[in-house]
Amino acid sequence: MHRGHAIIDLECAWSEHAILMNQKEKLSSLDAPSSKEALRTWLRLLSCETVIEQQLRSHLRKTFAVTLPQFDVLSELERTGQQMTMSELSRKLMVSNGNVTGVIDRLEKNGFVTRTRAEHDRRVQYIELTDRGRNEFNEMAQHHEAWLAEMLSDLSSTDMQNLQTLLLKTRRSASKE
Repeated sequence: MHRGHAIIDLECAWSEHAILMNQKEKLSSLDAPSSKEALRTWLRLLSCETVIEQQLRSHLRKTFAVTLPQFDVLSELERTGQQMTMSELSRKLMVSNGNVTGVIDRLEKNGFVTRTRAEHDRRVQYIELTDRGRNEFNEMAQHHEAWLAEMLSDLSSTDMQNLQTLLLKTRRSASKE
């Protein structure tokens, strides 16, 4: 009987060891995601961003006849509350000067911004919101906020706070070098 107990004890010990190892693997996989989990996460983030951006583009185009890049320029000018150079706008919006030039051309044509050349260097152009641009942007911003609230209405306040925390953590992780 002793020998049988020894074998059973050994089998139990081996099973317990296997269970513990499996639990450790699960825990470590929770701490360090696999490359497949990272890929799935990135694709999920990308798909969410794409859906939200497409809806915002559509709403802005249909309601105000402006593009998302135009809205972004107006937003940055309103946020700073002062004139900005084309280079400053490009840097803040993380786009090329060429991209900003086309957007500014359309905004100027619609009376939303003015463009003036610097006296010290005629190559430098200052962009400033007009009163019309500021008023139109404020109306756009109210709608923009309402559209986002509607798109995210299935998330509770706690869900959004948790998501913001996770997204900040994600950005920090992705920014590491």
